Formats: sequence, structure tokens, C-alpha cells
Amino acid sequence: MFFQHVYDTSLAQASYFIGCQTKGEAIVIDAQRDIDVYLQIAKQNNMKITHIAETHIHADFLCGSRELAAVTGAQLYLSDEGGEEWQYQFAHIGLKHDDKINVGNLTLEILHTPGHTPESISLLLTDHPATDKPVMVFTGDFVFVGDIGRPDLLEKAAGLMGTQEKGAKQMYESLKRFTALPEYVQVWPAHGAGSACGKSLGAVPSSTVGYEKIRNWAFQYENDEEGFIQYLLEGQPEPPKYFAMMKQLNKVTRALLVEVPKHPKLTKEQFFTAYENGLKVIDTRHKVDFAKGFIPESINIQGNNSFSTWAGWLLNYQEQFVLVADDSQIEDLTRKLMRVGLDNIYGYISNVEELGLELETEQIIDMEEFGSYIGNPDVQIVDVRGASEYQAYHVEGADHVFVGTLPANLDKFSKDKQIVIHCQSGDRATIAQSLLAKYGFKNVKNYSAGMKEWMAR
Repeated sequence: MFFQHVYDTSLAQASYFIGCQTKGEAIVIDAQRDIDVYLQIAKQNNMKITHIAETHIHADFLCGSRELAAVTGAQLYLSDEGGEEWQYQFAHIGLKHDDKINVGNLTLEILHTPGHTPESISLLLTDHPATDKPVMVFTGDFVFVGDIGRPDLLEKAAGLMGTQEKGAKQMYESLKRFTALPEYVQVWPAHGAGSACGKSLGAVPSSTVGYEKIRNWAFQYENDEEGFIQYLLEGQPEPPKYFAMMKQLNKVTRALLVEVPKHPKLTKEQFFTAYENGLKVIDTRHKVDFAKGFIPESINIQGNNSFSTWAGWLLNYQEQFVLVADDSQIEDLTRKLMRVGLDNIYGYISNVEELGLELETEQIIDMEEFGSYIGNPDVQIVDVRGASEYQAYHVEGADHVFVGTLPANLDKFSKDKQIVIHCQSGDRATIAQSLLAKYGFKNVKNYSAGMKEWMAR
């Protein structure tokens, strides 16, 4: 058996390339949208991708299964579980509980494991030349390392009211199916630490059934369904705004993008035409460089591992936008954006100083100055971290506005006071400062070191 774990650190998303070396056939599970990685693996190992599967209709990324099928001619194997409302609306081979997929000398048995979503399945792998017992299970967003999939996304992100309680009950029952598996079976989930699909995912890429049964919190509520549901639903992070769009696009027919697109570097004239026509400017530089001088009304979303998530929070899928990025970064940033379906890049520029614009600057303050503002009635301190972070601890008198929802909550900021914002370590605060500047709030100071420094001292 050939096995390769493909991991996208920007979305903490895992996909899998599994092949039968004897027959030269392979299956890809939960493919990312830039599919060249799988084509390269197949070529390097003299294999043909013949099967493509998904564990469920994903909400956190735009799955590349259909792009991969269009290029390779492989068959799509997708869940037909969950009822009429949870069916993929394009051609595929439907899967039900106990069905089997044969890939050369490998067999993948389908387990219906609802909870995260009604149609969710896991794939239990047997490598027949080695053994007739299962050796791996690909759990999707069902069981993670140290955590389980959240059932509240359909309600919070897609607006399907009343689904989170039902999903939590389904998850409780599905875990019984998981615990019945042999303890030596390896567990390979669809996400790792940093994903918004759970609240405490582990950093290691895989586990075993036995290890999860003793380590994972979810298996400590064997005889307490109410306690399990309460703990599962509380404290989940805010689901990014783009999740609803991904849920839709992964379910219906859509345009395919089988290659990573190349975007033009804009001339000064081309940039100003776009800028004056109202296209958003997304500055991907490091927050320190951004603070020293930025294009008026531009938004700072650093081109790090969180780039695609914050872009999904703040960009409109129907609008074009311009990037500020180094030449060496543009392909990586394009890949990160296409993985969440943000394909409307008009072009990019790499040097803001060459434009001849009067750049704005960001006011960064230290801990001593920040401390002096606490309790001052003429100063509004705003914590832009997530709700659970704010509830865990915050400075006295600080208001809370989560940065992802800031554009919809501008009325919570005072134009009559000095505004001081902060997050945990500065990245989100810089996004917030740039958004506030874009919407006319110029009296903003940023305690960039944030609660990380504050709590340490």
C-alpha cells in the first residue's frame, strides 16, 4: 500500500492519497482545490488516480474533488446518507453505510457517522495483501486528535436553525460506532490544530482508536449524554463568514478551476484605475511594515497561515480586489485564496511607496501607555479577540467586538473618544485598525503586543 498525508497549514486541512502499488490504482480523499499536488504524487509513484472520495460536504474549504475528476477521469464517490436535503447535486456514485470501495487490493468500508453534518461518513481501510483486518479510518470532521467535530456550524454558519442539538445527539450515537472499532486502528482526520471545525484539536496529525478513547474528552461522557451535549456546544469559536458559501459551493454545480491562475502585476496606471473605481486593496505585508505606511482604505491581512481564513471573513465573493504582495508571494497567496473560492484577484502591486500616495500610519502603543488608559472615561478600549477568549479574561472595562464581525458593528465604536484596540498578539488588532481607518475612524491606537504580553507580565 502507498500512503501520503497532504496537509495544508493555512487551513489546517488534511487530504489523503492512498494507492495499491500492485495494481497502480489510487484514491484521493478530501482533495484541496489546487490539485497539482495529487497529480505530482501519482506521476512520481507511477499510479493512476481512479477514485475520489469526500467524507462530507465541507464548510471550511472548497473541495477539489471535481477538479481532480475532470483532469483524471476518476469516479467520484460521495455520501448519499443524511436525507434528501443533504445530497450532492451533481453526478457521483452514492455511498451508504456498509458500502465498500475497492481500489486495487485495498478496500474502504463506509461508516455513516453523522453529527458534524447529517451526511458525514468515515472510510475504514483494509490493506488485503497485509491483513484482512482494518488498519486505518479516515474520519473527516467526525473524530479529530483530541476532539470531535462541532455540530453547530450548520446553524451558526449556514443559518439552519435547530440543527445543532440534533447534530449533537447524532454525534453521541456515532461515537459508539467509533468505539467498537479495534483499538489499534489508526485515525486520520480531515483537520488539525488551528481549524475552526472544533475547539481543541491536537497538533499531531494522527492517532489511534485506543488512544482517543483514553485521551479525547468526548469519550469520557459514556453515560452522560446531556453533559456531553452541553460541553460539545459551549465555547466553540466563531465560524468564519465564508463557511456558508463553501457549504453551498461544495454541494452544487459550479465552475471548475483545474490550474492555479496567474495574476498580473499592475502598472501604476492600472492600479489607480482599480483603486479609483472602488476595488478593495488587501495589503498582505507584515503588520510592522503595514503600520509604517499603508494605502488609505486598504485592509491588512497578513499573508501567513491565517490569510485565507481572514480573507474569507472580510471579502465579498462577487467583488474583485487588489493585493499588495511581493512577487515571490503571489502564487502562494493565490493558492490560499482559491482554496476558499476567492478567485476574483484583479492583480497585485508590490511597492506602495512607488505609487506617490500620501500613506497613512498606524499608532502602536506599549504596555505602559495601554495601562494608563484603563478606567479613563475618555478612552474606549476594545478587545477584538473571539468571544471565548474575551470571556476567559479581559482588562477591566474593555468592550468586545470580534474582528471578523467588525464591519457589521461599527456603531459600537465611539468617534468622540480615543479608541484603543488589542487582541492576543497583534495580528487581529492590525486587521481591526485597518478596517476602522477604512470606515473613517482615525482616533485609533493599537496595543499590538496585546494580551499575550499583558498576561505574561
